Amino acid sequence: MVGYDPEAKCVSTVEAAAAGSASGLVTRVLVSPLDVLKIRFQLQIEQLSSRNPTAKYHSILQAVQRILREEGLGAFWKGHVPAQFLSVGYGAVQFMAFESLTELVHNVTSYSARSSVVHLVCGGLAACTATVAVQPVDTLRTRFAAQGEPKIYPNLRHAVVTMYQKEGPRTFYRGLTPTLVAIFPYAGLQFFFYNILQQFSEWVIPAEGKKGGNIKNLVCGSCAGIISKTLTYPLDVVKKRLQVGGFEHARAAFGQVRTYRGFLDCMRQIRREEGPGGFFKGLSPSLLKAAFSTGLVFFWYELFCGLLCALKSTESTGRKEG
Repeated sequence: MVGYDPEAKCVSTVEAAAAGSASGLVTRVLVSPLDVLKIRFQLQIEQLSSRNPTAKYHSILQAVQRILREEGLGAFWKGHVPAQFLSVGYGAVQFMAFESLTELVHNVTSYSARSSVVHLVCGGLAACTATVAVQPVDTLRTRFAAQGEPKIYPNLRHAVVTMYQKEGPRTFYRGLTPTLVAIFPYAGLQFFFYNILQQFSEWVIPAEGKKGGNIKNLVCGSCAGIISKTLTYPLDVVKKRLQVGGFEHARAAFGQVRTYRGFLDCMRQIRREEGPGGFFKGLSPSLLKAAFSTGLVFFWYELFCGLLCALKSTESTGRKEG
């Protein structure tokens, strides 16, 4: 169902956008706590270890307990409103662009729209398109998830006005370069491995058919998410560090803060001060999030597309009988 299929085309690009939005919305509610943990870990300069007395966070369980104690349960959904705008908008643009691109490849080239390599390239391009569209919301989401107590930004409107007045419009696109550098291979590999794993599962279980199809989509999506996230994770850390530039005063309660002049400077500072491991801070919650979010996104997208196809089929049958 993911990608253009000339033999089973029953979802339009608009319907793909609707299914992508719905899948993003549902998934975001479920994975938000893991996203908050990941961002807190990525932004911490100190080593993520209990042996470091200055480290605020050093493990998933300890971080969960500390956030609950200091900020309450709602902290795991900090920035949820901009995050939902992000997920809904990103899901809509990404899947609409992916369906359109794979259809274009099928119509104007000799390549099969079902090819894994086509899914790699089209998935990366679709993600870049969606990223540019929602980058301002992603920056807002990161700021909200990163701030402690007392809050610098009490609500979304205040955050937008304050950032625009104090830092200018370009601040909403902080970290765009590493984001685009990272998102092309990350999203492309998601679609690539999802396609390969789907083909592999059909080869292993030829009678795949209708039973267990949704669970298969979930498992294939989760595995694709883990592989792609591991391969592209360092760029995600750099992006998060750049997105909170100019916001250092809100990070004081979490430990040391750093100012970065750009993409390369950020990489140099992380390598010099934190070592190679600095590029993989927050990997554990990030892999959990990648497994859940990617699996759920593909799961819900396939499910919603299936429901739309079934609904259209029922309406078509009803008209014929009428």
